Amino acid sequence: MKYYIKNLGTFDSEKNGLINIKKCSDGYFQEGKDGVIGVYATGDRKVEFIAFKDRTIAYVLSSIGYPAYYPVKEIKLEAPIKAVLMDLDGTSVKSEEFWIYIIQKTVQSLLNDDTFKFSKEDLPFVSGHSVSEHLQYCIEKYAPNSTLEQAREYYFKHTHYEMNEIMKGRGKKGAFTPSSHLKEFLLGLKKLDVKIGLVTSGLYEKAWPEILSAFNTLEMGDPKEFYDASISAGFPIRKGSVGTLGELEPKPHPWLYAETCTVGLNIPESERNHVIGIEDSGAGVCSIVLAGYTCIGYDGGNIISSGTKELCSYYFNDLLDILEFIKSINAEN
Repeated sequence: MKYYIKNLGTFDSEKNGLINIKKCSDGYFQEGKDGVIGVYATGDRKVEFIAFKDRTIAYVLSSIGYPAYYPVKEIKLEAPIKAVLMDLDGTSVKSEEFWIYIIQKTVQSLLNDDTFKFSKEDLPFVSGHSVSEHLQYCIEKYAPNSTLEQAREYYFKHTHYEMNEIMKGRGKKGAFTPSSHLKEFLLGLKKLDVKIGLVTSGLYEKAWPEILSAFNTLEMGDPKEFYDASISAGFPIRKGSVGTLGELEPKPHPWLYAETCTVGLNIPESERNHVIGIEDSGAGVCSIVLAGYTCIGYDGGNIISSGTKELCSYYFNDLLDILEFIKSINAEN
């Protein structure tokens, strides 16, 4: 079945596209009532789109109690491309397996069972979102007698131990590997005078060692000096320290991408058609789309399994192909 959604395009449910669910999960909107043409959800049910004849709104769900509605803006790409917003985990650095491993270790601790392992069906729900969203999913499915506070305590305990081991050269092998052709891609963007923003839902304490490790491997110097802007989910709220906002509004909410571009790169929302975002996760794809930017899907993550591939304007499996695409667009200018 094919269906049209204003400002998003035409979707085919047989191609791992959006699912027609008839009614918004909070009960506010229903197909055929109050001008609603249809209600559609991503395959992982993290985002729902309510389609009207003249507009579309998106409902971003929350497992910890604070969902939000956003208007869906028209998305189109115009030359020249002025900025590239790039995800970290899975797109710039291959690290998703490591962080899933940390979450799995957390569940093992909650269950006191070192043999616990995730199933394939769990993967879209334990990558791409915030730490708290991941852990809340695990609690509801596997450890209903546990609290989010307990899970976060175990998560940071395992994170600190594993990161310390990695920094000492004896940690989990292959935890942080630069994506293929990352160096050529980034330097190619610099030659094109395209601004580059690094965007991650990861907390600073986990995100910074990743990109630093990748840049050290590639002999590219200081990431803070290379990127035109970088943003993370900040610092966790824990007793005895001051945290920053980062757990309730990460991907698939639009704020990380929107702030990196409008504030960090000084490109106003009115010029969003000159910006592209690159993502390998379903949550990231939705984040880019809700911010109003053109999304390029990057193969290897959970885009297909999360049912968000059709939200991508383009889809590639090699960064060099994306670079050639950007060159071709800018050559039109």
